[in-house]
Amino acid sequence: MLVDSHCHLNFPDFKDDIDDVIARAKAAGVGVMQTICTEMEEFDDIYAISERNEGVFCSAGVHPNDSGKQKVVSAHDLIAKTSKKKVIGIGETGLDYHYEYSDRELQKQSLIEHIKAARETGLPLIVHTRDAEDDTINILNEEISNGNFKFLIHCFTSTKQLADESIKLGGYISLSGIITFKNAQSIRDALTDVPLERILVETDSPFLAPIPYRGKRNEPSYVVQVNKALAGLKGISEEECSRITTDNFFRLFNKAKL
Repeated sequence: MLVDSHCHLNFPDFKDDIDDVIARAKAAGVGVMQTICTEMEEFDDIYAISERNEGVFCSAGVHPNDSGKQKVVSAHDLIAKTSKKKVIGIGETGLDYHYEYSDRELQKQSLIEHIKAARETGLPLIVHTRDAEDDTINILNEEISNGNFKFLIHCFTSTKQLADESIKLGGYISLSGIITFKNAQSIRDALTDVPLERILVETDSPFLAPIPYRGKRNEPSYVVQVNKALAGLKGISEEECSRITTDNFFRLFNKAKL
């Protein structure tokens, strides 16, 4: 079995064929999907998708690009969502300085509130970081010194420094279809010292379709291609890679039960 640890099944891209998308994923051997929350206003729709589909779980959180739309979400409000059975993660949250859609200080405040929720609930923090590596590392270091929490750097597209620092802090790395791109050698190189036991796979669909689907809408069934690329990178079989990354998912997101 494979797991797509991060997708967005509530996005408009899937509104006309979500049942077919989930069916194709399961036919491809993807037995578990986590559909990710990016705004609190969409949580009810996301949870409804998880509730009516076996093997689909979800998270609760606010994407850094959306953190300035309203007042910063509180840890209390995030924690309240986690009482639901299929909520298994906190996020996605983090820092994104690439587009500057949200004020940097508001992003930091939001990230810290998410960390508080992750610490209190024991659920993993799902971290998005783009062009913000130093601040991300500094906040993770500082907050872990205030009390441990589990975390995952999702859709890794960063430096070896971020990968190594994350692993040192006990975190996990999740890889998307980007690792199949020809121009992503620097990302593949950054993963050299990351143990396979700390790696998950994802699609981040509907974005970032892997080769040979690049340019098309991405969907959870394509996580097979991410697993294939990772297996090649680590020099093991696709079956072994699938087993290990699936075990990693259930170890990290240990609230997920089939």
